[in-house]
Order: sequence, then structure tokens, then C-alpha cells
Amino acid sequence: MSGLTVPDRVAWAVGRLDLRPDARVLEIGTGPGAAAELVCRRLTHGFLLGIDRSAVAIERSTRRNQAYLDAGRLELRRCSLAALEVPDGSLDVVFSVDVNLFWTGPAQLELYLLFRALRPGGRLHVLYGPGPGDPTKALATVRRNLEASPFGRADVRRTERGSEVRAVRAA
Repeated sequence: MSGLTVPDRVAWAVGRLDLRPDARVLEIGTGPGAAAELVCRRLTHGFLLGIDRSAVAIERSTRRNQAYLDAGRLELRRCSLAALEVPDGSLDVVFSVDVNLFWTGPAQLELYLLFRALRPGGRLHVLYGPGPGDPTKALATVRRNLEASPFGRADVRRTERGSEVRAVRAA
């Protein structure tokens, strides 16, 4: 829709989400809006809420995705994940791409919030594109943090195009 390029790591990450057309999705750290654009293309009846702490990121994502905002398929909010308010059980999928929150600290409050916001069976995808270093330590930390949260279990998947830590909210 925008005519702007999409980084390969973002296209890979969105491809991992297995979105239904009616999914209710949260993106943590929307940045310039490339992932939001790809997600909104797939959501014919769904909705994406994108959050970012940066006013510049929200402005860029707004410019890139104005048509989706106008159509009511996208909402953008400037806030931290810890400050996010959404109804319990209102989301099907939550994802982040290259957001360091989940490996730089325990993120207990944020993971509890996400667990509550996801419906039973809802999925959290913490995704990282390929980087210059070995991601093994960071992925292990994210997995430990998820396993210490209400999610209780997390799976790690690594490919040449990126890495994913995935958790599912149990019923």
C-alpha cells in the first residue's frame, strides 16, 4: 500500500505469525510501520494495535499506514508495554521484532499483562532478525523469562532468517 520497502527480517517475522483474517493482534515496538503494513494486508476483518514509546516511530508508522488507520483496521498508541491497557482475553496474537525488552530484564509485569490480554490459545511471538553475533544467550534469557511467567512454557526456533521464542496462553 505504501510503496516503501520491507526489510527481509520483518517479512520473515510476519510470516511466522500464521494470522487469520479476523485476528486481533498487538505489535510491540511498531517502529516505522513495515510490520504493521504487512499484518494489516492480511487482516481483512481483524485489527492491529501497534505500540511504541517513540513519537517519531508512531509518526512514521502513521504516514506509512494511513489507509489502514482510516479503514479502522489499525490503531497506533505511543506508550510503553507496561502502560498498555487492553481488555483481558482481547488479543489472538502478540508479537515483537527486534525488541530487547524480553532479554534485558525479567519483564515480569509486561509478560503478566500480555498473558492476561491474550485469549486462551493466543500466541506470543518474540522475534529477532539475524544479527552480527550469536543469539544463543539472548534467546535462552527470553525463554527463561517466559517460562518464569504465567505462560510457563516457551519454544525457541532458529533459522537462517531469524530466531523466535514462542509461547501460547493455556486455557
